[in-house]
Amino acid sequence: MKLIKLGTQGLIALAIISSSQVMASDDGWYMGFNIGKSRVDIDNQRINSSLLSQGFVNTDTTNDDKDNGWKVFGGYQLNKYFALEGGYFDLGEYSFQANTLPVGTYSGNIRIKGINLDAVGILPITQKISAFGRLGLNTAKAQTHFAGTGAVNVLDPDHSKRDTNYKMGLGLAYAFTPSLALRAEAERYRIDDTMNNRGDVDLVSLGLVYRFGQNDAVAVSEQSPEPEPVIVTEVAPVVVVPVVTEEYCSILEMEFEIDNDTIQREEKERLKTLGTFLSKYPETTATIEGHSDNVGDNEYNMQLSLRRAQSVVNYLVETIGIAPSRLKSVGYGSSRPIADNQTQEGKRSNRRIAAVISCATDIEGLNVAPTRMTMAMNIEFDQNSDTVKSKYAEDLRKVAVFLKANPKTTATVEGHTGNIQATPEVIMAISQRRAQNVVNYLVDTYGISRSRLTAEGFGRSRRFAYNNTAAGEQENRRVNIIINYNK
Repeated sequence: MKLIKLGTQGLIALAIISSSQVMASDDGWYMGFNIGKSRVDIDNQRINSSLLSQGFVNTDTTNDDKDNGWKVFGGYQLNKYFALEGGYFDLGEYSFQANTLPVGTYSGNIRIKGINLDAVGILPITQKISAFGRLGLNTAKAQTHFAGTGAVNVLDPDHSKRDTNYKMGLGLAYAFTPSLALRAEAERYRIDDTMNNRGDVDLVSLGLVYRFGQNDAVAVSEQSPEPEPVIVTEVAPVVVVPVVTEEYCSILEMEFEIDNDTIQREEKERLKTLGTFLSKYPETTATIEGHSDNVGDNEYNMQLSLRRAQSVVNYLVETIGIAPSRLKSVGYGSSRPIADNQTQEGKRSNRRIAAVISCATDIEGLNVAPTRMTMAMNIEFDQNSDTVKSKYAEDLRKVAVFLKANPKTTATVEGHTGNIQATPEVIMAISQRRAQNVVNYLVDTYGISRSRLTAEGFGRSRRFAYNNTAAGEQENRRVNIIINYNK
């Protein structure tokens, strides 16, 4: 059984074995500003043809086809791969001047600005870098002024036109923090001018994006909604999202012998701990989930897993006295494996009981029971870093208070890493330093006896998630504090 405290950015638990990961939300509103260089292709051939039709010969033409461009935008990111974005753009002003025979000049300038709406596809590359592509519509206003000198006389100098066309683009983003990112992108706007010409305006720009509602600070705003924890049982760790109030939750993990639904003696100790939690918090409920390996008939495994779950419910009701109305048993058979069924170890891990148990808001008065229990805390690290972040100071203080209040407890600090680039020796050293720095913090800051603390580095041998994504690597860069109660 595990008893977990969900804090604003950390996870503290009374448990047998526990670890966790704080996950950030991918959706939400954002806004930004870009500035850069724009460029058009001026149609000199069309200008020459227009002059010839009026009896003029173009002797030479000077083009100003580049200017500064900018845009402001806002959007909503639906998930990590897709967003909708709209904005206002100003692509600048461009001009030409043609010298003519008979002697004169013919000149023109055009200014382009408008609004757009785009669908944006996002491809995360690393934890901080992502690529994106956009396809959308722009409604642009083109304002043109023509002038002539000498023999050239312009009768209708000013024109204005508004039209809707497509736009597209590609870019890269780099996230300084969850809230602030740098964007570099190239876009192409299809524009109709006032003379019914169609052409493209290219904008290459650099800008900043600010995402609302992201947590860059140590604590989460008290106005933030309080999400439910997502629990992965047994060899997989506990995953939680940030919460704004402290909660204490319980998790049960048990394994069974092959083709057996009998609760082993050592597992009954875990059920006693679970019973302590349920008895203290009479409003909590529990769903007991039974699972099996993949050996045998699917229907048989489904019934076997249900019997395993029901045997736990019966024990809690008959031996500990928990009301049956607070308990529910569910069998999943072999449909939810947590390990590889091709190995004996994997099969053993899949023959298990898990539980989803509702949370309570305090643990005042819930003392360490005379069974083996632990308090586990998850601490994240930056890539290749062993520095303990200041945001964990309060949670580490609570660990120290618990150790002082329970002098018979000892703690093992486990260091882990998601590093896949370095050698095994370097990876192991990083994880060991992470664990040792947490030990040093507890000793130096709170005076915990070093003899009660042990630092162990596990490198990347105990992965929380797959390392093939940036998010997975971040989840694996962690330290767990396991506090053992010794009889």
